[in-house]
This record gives sequence, C-alpha cells and structure tokens, in this order.
Amino acid sequence: MLRTRYQPSTISRILSVKHRTITHQSFRDIRQQSALNLKMPPAKVSTRFMIISDTHNFEFGQAEKVNGALTLPTPKIDILLHCGDLTQVGGLSSYEKLLKMLGSIDAELKLVIAGNHDLDLDGKHWESKLCSDDDEEDHAQHGKAVEIMTGPLAKEAGVTYLVEGLNTFTLKNGAKFTIYTSPYQPEFCGWAFPYERGEDRFNPTKHIAPNVKCIAENPVPDFPGVDIMMTHGPPKDILDWTAHGNVGCEALLRAVSRARPLLYCFGHIHEAWGSNIVTWKDDKKAIGAEAIESESHQPNMYPTSSNGPARFGKATLMVNAAIMNLRYRPTNAPWLVDLDLPQAE
Repeated sequence: MLRTRYQPSTISRILSVKHRTITHQSFRDIRQQSALNLKMPPAKVSTRFMIISDTHNFEFGQAEKVNGALTLPTPKIDILLHCGDLTQVGGLSSYEKLLKMLGSIDAELKLVIAGNHDLDLDGKHWESKLCSDDDEEDHAQHGKAVEIMTGPLAKEAGVTYLVEGLNTFTLKNGAKFTIYTSPYQPEFCGWAFPYERGEDRFNPTKHIAPNVKCIAENPVPDFPGVDIMMTHGPPKDILDWTAHGNVGCEALLRAVSRARPLLYCFGHIHEAWGSNIVTWKDDKKAIGAEAIESESHQPNMYPTSSNGPARFGKATLMVNAAIMNLRYRPTNAPWLVDLDLPQAE
C-alpha cells in the first residue's frame, strides 16, 4: 500500500511556531532578569541600635540627678550594644543588678562584652592576680560571674554575653550581620583583660606593625568579613584623648582599617565620649592611619536616632559610648543610630 509522508495541518504549524516564539521569548526574559539581578545591589534592612558603655553599676534613676539622658523609658530599638565596664570592680550582686537594668531596655537583641573593671569575668587575670590561693570562694568567683552573665537571669533580661571573636545574628526584620567583639585593651594599672603595648592581638602576623609581637588568637577579618566591631578600648587617635595625651591602641586602628565595618563602637576613655565618621581611602592595601582619607564629628541626637553616612567599606561610624563622665557620673547620652544591614538570604 502506498504510504504518504505526514503533512502537518495548518493549525499544527501555527502552534509549533507559537511554541518556538514563546520559548525564545522566555529564554530572553530569563536572560534579561538575570542581568538585572546581577546589577541590583543586595537588599538592605534599616536597623536601629542603641550603644552604651562604661555603665559602672548604673541603675535607672541615677541619670536624672545629674541631668543625664539615660532615663526610662528608653526608645524602642532593634539592637543594644554595651561596650564593657559593666561594673565598678565586678561582684556577683553587681552583675545581677546590671541584668535587671538591661532588662528594662526594649530591644530584640542585647549584646554585651566585659571591660577592664569587670575583674572576675577575666578568668586568667582573676586567678593569677586577685585570687587567694587558699580561698575556695575566690576560685569559684569567675565561674559564678560567667554563669550569671550567661545563665537564666541573662536570658530573662534578653542579654547575650560575648567574649573575643566573631558572631553572626539574624533579626526578625530580616537583617543579618557579623560582629567582632573583644573586651581587651592595653594594660592599665593592673586591671582586667590587659595586653602590653608591644603586643598585637587583633591582626595576623603579616599586618602587624614593626617591632610588635603578634599574640592574636582571634584576629579581626579583612573587609568584607565583619559588619560591626565592638571592643572595650578605642583605636589610636580616634576618640581616645585624655589630659595625658591619646591612649588608644595602634593595633586596633590597623585592624579596623582592614575591616572597614559600618560601625565600630567602644568606650573605656570616659572623657573622649563622642562619634566620628572615618572615611577610608580607596586603596585597601593602606593600613592604620595611612588608610584614613578624612574624619568628621557626628552630633548626638538622642533620643532621636542619627542617620550617619556610614558606608560599608568606605566610611565607618566610630562611637565612644561611655555613659559615665570622668567623675563617674552618668551625664553622657547613649547613641541611637540607624544603619542599613544586609538582608538574610
């Protein structure tokens, strides 16, 4: 029987052409959308911070007596940062009172580090310098202090106690950030968390200054590894002045110049309370003071938030957040800052 070659109908030919056209159009749309996605910057989430430091046994009700600003109710915020010196000389009851005070602040996340005055939170320093050999209670003091700062009372207050190193957090608003923290500062009159001026605990060996010993166990990462830095002590020549000269740490300045975070907050030097924007040079190989292009003062707007011109990798908001003045009176205002953080994927 004679077989004829299949001849597609007019309708079949039309559908086939339409299918090829739609398929081609779909691929073109996908390519165009992919190109747009590549060009679009990562999504950002506006996040509100309150930054404090050097509260030294502060309790609400004290600031009103000296015309201070840290009063209840505090503004609602996303993140509270406390840069250390939680107490005057440590002590278990002092940490309990601290947590009660911090529990009164309305924040989703409360991140806290120690400072040189928090003697019993530095286990190595406590055991070697302050602990009596034959006193069992003395030997147990460090463990009990850490338990208070990390146990049920801290959880009830919403407080997360951090030691030296990196941590990443994601907020309910979708913001995600990485923070570097350290309670250490150059040795000062035998207080806690010390290191010597000729030591660098914040930079890897290849980035330390000449004639300096590297003791870094948790060095600060290079840009873009960290969004926020929080240490107790200040970097050299930035919000670190005293009547006896500038006392900040050269190693910290080198570290922050490598990291170029959005925010770097600290305390320790009460009289240098304030905030600056440090703009970095485009040359990311420059380090320390050589990496700074310009520096400008930023006003405190508390209880209104400040929208400082911080730009990741280009301009870092530096904040000395010491609440106490030089006479240990809570006259200095907290810092309220809005920052655009990366959105979690």
